Amino acid sequence: MRLKKLGIVVGGGPAPGISSVICAAAIEAINRGVKVVGFYDGFQWLASEDFDASRHSTSLKIATVSRIHFDGGSILRTSRASLLDKRSDLTAGAVAPDSALVGRVVRNLKSVGVDALLTIGGDDTALSARFVCDASEGALRLVHVPKTIDNDLPLPHDVPTFGFSTARFLGTQMVMNLMRDSATTGRWYLCETMGRTSGWLALSIGLAAGAPLTLIPEEFEPGSRFKNVLDVIEGAILKRRVLGRMDGVVVMAEGLSYVLGDKAELEAVLGREVPSDAAGHPRLSEVDLARVVKAGIQARFKRRGDPIDLVDHELGYELRSADPTPFDMSYCRSLGYFSLQLLLDPNTPNGVMATLVNGNLDPVLLHDMIDPVTNRTRTRVVDTTSDMYRVARAYMIRLEREDLENPVMLAKLADEAKMTPEAFRDVFQRAAMRRNEGLAADSAHDRKAVRQSG
Repeated sequence: MRLKKLGIVVGGGPAPGISSVICAAAIEAINRGVKVVGFYDGFQWLASEDFDASRHSTSLKIATVSRIHFDGGSILRTSRASLLDKRSDLTAGAVAPDSALVGRVVRNLKSVGVDALLTIGGDDTALSARFVCDASEGALRLVHVPKTIDNDLPLPHDVPTFGFSTARFLGTQMVMNLMRDSATTGRWYLCETMGRTSGWLALSIGLAAGAPLTLIPEEFEPGSRFKNVLDVIEGAILKRRVLGRMDGVVVMAEGLSYVLGDKAELEAVLGREVPSDAAGHPRLSEVDLARVVKAGIQARFKRRGDPIDLVDHELGYELRSADPTPFDMSYCRSLGYFSLQLLLDPNTPNGVMATLVNGNLDPVLLHDMIDPVTNRTRTRVVDTTSDMYRVARAYMIRLEREDLENPVMLAKLADEAKMTPEAFRDVFQRAAMRRNEGLAADSAHDRKAVRQSG
């Protein structure tokens, strides 16, 4: 297929590897005789009536991109500008595109001669890319490259989104440092990581570092009480004390905020009002999760006359624009290269996401990623019945059902909490779970047998 000009747009939050994709895609396009233009700040200017190609875009040449794959950040910058009709996002139904914004993007792309578009971003950018592709009615070839350190796009066969590997690597190093500091000072750290709708980053960091406790939103039902989270953390601290350690690190995904539904409870802990969104739900995105948890745990220990040294720490922005690891550099180079193959191949359907499975190109239609209820891009969440979660869970220090059933252990825990064994069991019954709870005893063996036979 003959293409004349490729446009590249980066949307959403930064992630290590963006520049590697831009570099590989631009070089391959230029080598194929295709001109390349990069648009600044995502869809922000493309969707604006004030779009000016001389100020809001740049011509990409091999000489200017050939070594940017080493670098974090994005030479085209990025933004969270969305093409979503914001009115539809406030209703219970499916979201819809803002036809005026989408139409403006299509017209602005046409005005500069772009006939192929490469979008780089997460779920919101993939959603906007789908809107643009549909609105162009075939006049514009489009490929999306999945990017997010949250790892929550629905890629096939557990393929990671780019940037996740680098964020996990750096996050693990930072948590390891906090673990050393906590052991040295005898304090606990409450470390909040990014992960708006899923706990992939938190769980993988906690597993790699061997953090005593990791909490992810997938472990809690929507509308859970704040008390449920505090019970698990307090129980883990008490158990670790019984085992002879006064220190520890708790890794928490920020998405925990979005499953908590008791506004009055949060306001009591914070001592102030929590604002509500348009639907009347608490605007928990404005609540500092680690700080709120810290206040809640400190209040509990203070009530029993046992002050505890806690430090809240947010682990997030420093991961997003870091230089990519060799894995992400090579992974993103492959994604950039293959995105051009998809754009040039007349047999490839329009509007696909580039993915690699076992080292081979495996494109996914953007329309196959739709949640039919919301019309948004589906979110990939952690399967808490999976073997991967079971391994992570096995190495945590947290209350188990077996602890409450063992009279000796129960007595030690109750003594540490200054409670009777009966009262301790009543308070922490829900927070304690069996290591393999929710996972049939023979399910791992059965899955292994299926893999071997298949």
